[in-house]
Amino acid sequence: MSIVTPDLELTILMPCLNEAETLARCIDKAQAYLSRHNIRGEVVIADNGSTDSSQAIAEAHGARVVPIPQRGYGSALLGGIRAARGKFVIMGDSDDSYDFSALELFVAKLREGYDLVMGNRFRGGIQPGAMPPLHRYLGNPVLTFIGRLFFRSPCRDFHCGLRGFSRRAILSLDLQAPGMEFASEMIVKATLKKLRVTEVPTTLSPDGRSRPPHLRSWRDGWRHLRFLLLFSPRWLFFYPGVAIFALGLVGMLWLLPQPQTIGGFTFDIHSLLYASMGVVVGSQIVMFWVFAKVYGMREGIVPQDPSFHGLMKLFTLEHGLIAGGLLLLLGLGIGSYAMSSWNYAGFGSLQPTDTMRFVIPSVTAIILAFQITYGSFFISVLDIRGSNPEAIDPLE
Repeated sequence: MSIVTPDLELTILMPCLNEAETLARCIDKAQAYLSRHNIRGEVVIADNGSTDSSQAIAEAHGARVVPIPQRGYGSALLGGIRAARGKFVIMGDSDDSYDFSALELFVAKLREGYDLVMGNRFRGGIQPGAMPPLHRYLGNPVLTFIGRLFFRSPCRDFHCGLRGFSRRAILSLDLQAPGMEFASEMIVKATLKKLRVTEVPTTLSPDGRSRPPHLRSWRDGWRHLRFLLLFSPRWLFFYPGVAIFALGLVGMLWLLPQPQTIGGFTFDIHSLLYASMGVVVGSQIVMFWVFAKVYGMREGIVPQDPSFHGLMKLFTLEHGLIAGGLLLLLGLGIGSYAMSSWNYAGFGSLQPTDTMRFVIPSVTAIILAFQITYGSFFISVLDIRGSNPEAIDPLE
């Protein structure tokens, strides 16, 4: 890791993979900005394995080249941030789509004490041809909306490639994503850690390359969405699980006494069976939420959640076993009643519409009993590491 030079204020960082066509213009603009504003700084090129003349061009134009062997947008930037010598870092793509000669707003906000200063292309202006319609009207707005909803982020342009930050603050986030989702990871973790985050308008121009960009719309869009979902188990597991469970439970309670008719449509034991499925599936999804939270917090994948800690102090192995045992007894009791009805009929033919109203809830209760019992054991397995006094136990 690089050591910050006390009198070096700013590092302008550019990831690079075969950008010989545009790299010189980007470096010259960055150098001119530093000179024009008398900022002690440097231009760093995080080279991700270029096979053209990018490295030679960078050195010829006064930039410092940092080779990053591990491929990926995130890997290149993280390596460049670690190698940076400035107190602040402003990063941007080296395809000439961002103007490195106009960084005044970023520097001003950093000097005010903000930890992360995001560019906002929708406020600053998107020149014709600079952003594909798919990105402008679907990809960026949808992913930004999800990020703001899930994490309450103040950012309105999650994927702007031009952003400035305090080097120390960003390194404290322990960023890991090697690909394009690195951009989302930075904002999400900065928001959750309550760093000071703001936005400034910036302009996006068409890039100056003759080849297609490295970005792949659907693949990289999915990687961003996948990260947002995995980093928020509440939205991936808990909310859908609770909704499915609640709908299933309401359906079961509605159909258990008798068939129900709405608008000429009769709902009977077949609908009751699907409602039972909702209860089982919903409870399983909620259990996965518990697994993901326990494991994710322990490994640092998801942020610490004080309210979840309090919940887990109540949901012990013993409590889980008691709940599972009670559900098992309930299921077996209902099943025994159904068996007695069969016995009363001389173990002959039964009317399914009557007997299944007991069999279905019996089976449902037994399945839930085993889910809760074995789920409780699995949570205890995940918690074994907490017995290591050197381990950080998120449940304490």
